[in-house]
Amino acid sequence: MDTADRPAPTGPPRFAVVGNPENRRVTLFADAVRAAGLPAPRLLAWAEVLRGGAEFAPGEVVRIDSPGENADVERMLRGAADPTSVEGTARWYGRFVEAVRTIARAAAVGGAVLLDDPGELAVLFDKRRCHGVLRAAGVPVPASPTSGPAAPAVGGWAEVRSLLESAGLRRAFLKPAHGSSASGVVALEGDGRGRLRATTSAELTADGRLFNSLRVRRYDREPQIAALVDALAPDGLHIERWYPKAAQHGRAADLRVVVVAGRATHAVVRTSRSPMTNLHLGGARGDLEAARAAIEASGARWSDALAVCEAAAACFPRTLCVGVDLLPAVGWRRFAVGEVNAFGDLLPRLTGLPGSGAEGLDTYGAQVAAVCRTHGKNGTSRARP
Repeated sequence: MDTADRPAPTGPPRFAVVGNPENRRVTLFADAVRAAGLPAPRLLAWAEVLRGGAEFAPGEVVRIDSPGENADVERMLRGAADPTSVEGTARWYGRFVEAVRTIARAAAVGGAVLLDDPGELAVLFDKRRCHGVLRAAGVPVPASPTSGPAAPAVGGWAEVRSLLESAGLRRAFLKPAHGSSASGVVALEGDGRGRLRATTSAELTADGRLFNSLRVRRYDREPQIAALVDALAPDGLHIERWYPKAAQHGRAADLRVVVVAGRATHAVVRTSRSPMTNLHLGGARGDLEAARAAIEASGARWSDALAVCEAAAACFPRTLCVGVDLLPAVGWRRFAVGEVNAFGDLLPRLTGLPGSGAEGLDTYGAQVAAVCRTHGKNGTSRARP
């Protein structure tokens, strides 16, 4: 991570967390802080922050955690009465980004230090912008006709189909630009003869509304697919080539790699029989040692895979921790970055990789240790608002 111009505060860090009090992310981070022998973090509930802002004390180290999994907060951000609704992500994004900027201004006024940069969070939560930043930095990513500042907006199925045809993409992922947890993601396949199949966790109702489902389903009629894409498009769509991923035990496999303070510290293999490997959609943890062995057997190196993740994280130097979705190609020799997640550290009970400096620590413990290493030393602080 880069350095700030302000002097680092002295003494042990005092943490403050903006999060949902009932969320296990907040609980696990607080446990890590106490395990480091530090006072429990001061909690600012997202609901209260959204209603009235926030105040911070000089020298506080501020962690912005996920606002998800709280129906009241979701309503405040998205304006949707039903938290399972897919629509409303553009509204969510606008309100979330403004809330983070408000937190940043309050931290600056109070003399606190942010662990999450508001400008970088704005990029991380826009898949089109994030993909463009990664590509410009030379990080391998799937080909996309919709990433970067000059990318065209997508108005609906007719434009999606035209873009796919002009880019020569028979297999592609359509992703809500501001979505998370695979909400609304569509894996689209064409056979070149006009037949299509869409795989998604989004349930399309008779009145054209979309809802998240824990069951992955398939649509194979173009009118259904068109209605699905037309419902997603108003919130913004990112399109990328369907990357041919490696397999483990006959299941598609990818890796979630957590990078803390620029260093890959934790990794887990995710496998699935569907194109989406998210664990809440039926995915399962795979065998990390087997994946590492497959990489080495291909002639590549495990360190090469981690280096790709660290290069992706380096695009966001003012954000302490990101979760990188690393896509290994068939054969395990090449890699691409599917996404970089601002809140991608929820991997309970997973301890650090050998040689990472986070051995014996979970993802939250690694972040606390990273802050402690840079907090209170002479010179400058690594995290700043």
